Amino acid sequence: MCAKPVRKKSPTSIRNYDKDLLKSFYETMMKIRYFEQNIQEKFLAGEIPGFVHVYIGEEATGTGIMTNLRSDDYIQTTHRGHGHTIAKGAELKRMMAEIYGKKPGFCKGKGGSMHIADFSVGMLGANGVVGGGYTLATGAALATRMLGKDQVTVVFFGDGASNRGTFHEAANMAAAWDLPILFVCENNQWASTTPYRTTTSVEDIADRAQGYGMPGVIVDGNDVFAVYETARKLIEDIRKGSGPALLECKTYRIGGHFVGDPEMYRTKEEVQKVFKENDPISRFEERVLDEKVMTREELDQIKEKVLKEVDEAVEFARQAPEPDPSELYQDLYV
Repeated sequence: MCAKPVRKKSPTSIRNYDKDLLKSFYETMMKIRYFEQNIQEKFLAGEIPGFVHVYIGEEATGTGIMTNLRSDDYIQTTHRGHGHTIAKGAELKRMMAEIYGKKPGFCKGKGGSMHIADFSVGMLGANGVVGGGYTLATGAALATRMLGKDQVTVVFFGDGASNRGTFHEAANMAAAWDLPILFVCENNQWASTTPYRTTTSVEDIADRAQGYGMPGVIVDGNDVFAVYETARKLIEDIRKGSGPALLECKTYRIGGHFVGDPEMYRTKEEVQKVFKENDPISRFEERVLDEKVMTREELDQIKEKVLKEVDEAVEFARQAPEPDPSELYQDLYV
C-alpha cells in the first residue's frame, strides 16, 4: 500500500532555468489564453457552432506537464481540451478550423471543440464523455508496453470525472500491469455546476492513489514551475518502468462550465478574487521579473508574437471551406 499523497512545492529559485525554457512556458500559456479568449468571443458572436469549454485560468497545468513530454508520447484529454492540445504542439490554424467546423480542421470539421485529435503530436483526442478518456489512455499505455517502447501516456480529467467508474477500472488495470501512464486530475473545484466537496468522499483526489498502490502527488496547478518540476520526476520514473502515478493539480475554473453558462451557482466576487490571486500567467510574470530572469520587453515580444499567430488562425478558419455534404458518411467507424 502506498503512503499518503505528498505535496510538492515550487522551486525556491528559478535563476538556474534555461532562458529558452522560460520563454517556452510563457509562450505556451499566452497562446492558450489568447486562443481561448478568441474562442469565447467568436462563439458568443455566433461564428462557432456547438458548445465550447475553455481552459482560461488553468494554463500552468497543461503547460508544465506537456513540456516534459516527447512528441511521440500520448495524451488523452477532456471536453475542456484546447489547452492540452495547444501545449502538445498542435497547429493553431488547423485547430481553429476544426472548432469552426471547417474542412481543413484536424477532423475535417466533423469533430469540433470536444473531439479534436492530432495523432501527429500524440494527441489521441478530446472526449465529450465525462470520464471517457481513462480506458482509451490505458489502452494506449498497454499498446506501448506490448510494443516494447518507452512512451508515456498522460490522461487528463477533472474532479467530477474522478467519481466515474471508468477511473477506478483504468487505475486498477494500470496498477496491476504496471503500465506507463500518468493520471492527471485537474481539480478546478467545479464538477459542471457542483462544488466537488459536495459529491466527493475525499478532500484530495490524490488520496485515491493509495487504493491502487500507486504514488499520489499534489501540486499547485496554477504554478507552472511547481507543475513542471513535479511532472518531470513522475514522467521520468514512469518512462523507466516504475508504473502508473496520480498527479492532482489544484486549480480553479475561471469561466463557466461552458461559454454562455449563466453561473447561478457561484458569485462573480468569488471568481474575481480567486483569479486575481491565482492567475497563472500573472504569477509567472511577477516571478520572472522579481528574480530578474526575464525582462518586460521579452515578455511583451512573446505576447505580440502569440497575438499575431492566433489572429492568423482565426482568419484562416473564417476563410476555410465548409465540408461538402457528400462527405457526411465518410470517416465513420460503422
